[in-house]
Amino acid sequence: MRRIIASTYTTLDGYIDDPHEWSLAYNDAAAQQYALDLTLGADSLLLGRVTYEGMAQAWPHMGGNPYSDHVNGMRKYVVATEPVDTGEWNPTTVIPGDQLTGAVQKLKAEAGGDVLVWGAGRLTDALATAGLLDEYKVWTYPVLKGGGVPMFRPQSRTGLAHADTTVFDSGVVVSTYRVTT
Repeated sequence: MRRIIASTYTTLDGYIDDPHEWSLAYNDAAAQQYALDLTLGADSLLLGRVTYEGMAQAWPHMGGNPYSDHVNGMRKYVVATEPVDTGEWNPTTVIPGDQLTGAVQKLKAEAGGDVLVWGAGRLTDALATAGLLDEYKVWTYPVLKGGGVPMFRPQSRTGLAHADTTVFDSGVVVSTYRVTT
């Protein structure tokens, strides 16, 4: 069975918005290799509509390296309760929000690599609540933002077990937690 892995960048004080403004300076070679290995182990992306729309503006214009070439070639699944334009970043399949549980159960049962979820929001909350999210990889950056969009909300309640910690020379720490309930 495939694993669903949520991989999210956060500041030390727990904010996830605008990572392009605070994360890039800390992505050393070892962190980049870790991200590449994680991504190469996956063959699909599962994204909420807002995250998908932001990524679809940038990613189709990136390429020429193993990371972006793999990401652009991966099957993308976007969970949406309202229309979303998938024409720019293919292959993409829309999963209607009210069909999330059944669609992800089928996706997990298919043969293939891991399924990555980028970001943390209503989608990760719904997956964890339904027992479909297997793992969080929380990339904590040595940055204090002081405010913004928090990584977790009251709906984020779930049991976790620490599985691994990876520390990079840049100060980035990846904490891996398996969902237990």
